Amino acid sequence: MSRLPPLTLYTRRGCHLCEQAEERLRLLDFRYDPVDVDRDPALRARHGDDVPVLAAGERVLLKGVLSRARLGELKLRLLREAGADS
Repeated sequence: MSRLPPLTLYTRRGCHLCEQAEERLRLLDFRYDPVDVDRDPALRARHGDDVPVLAAGERVLLKGVLSRARLGELKLRLLREAGADS
């Protein structure tokens, strides 16, 4: 069982950066729910064209190009935070 928190990936159809982000999140075993910002006017207004956005609750963790390096660093940070909480 992963100690990583569940994450939300804000995306939109046809976004190649979003597709890359999903692939990399899967490769690094992140748990996440993809949410299309264009399906909700409030999310569209909040994120505009700034997708992909990776969030934990209301906390934005990363946005833009989600490279393997950035995601790897994030995973280590989240694991450290989870360890500090236990």
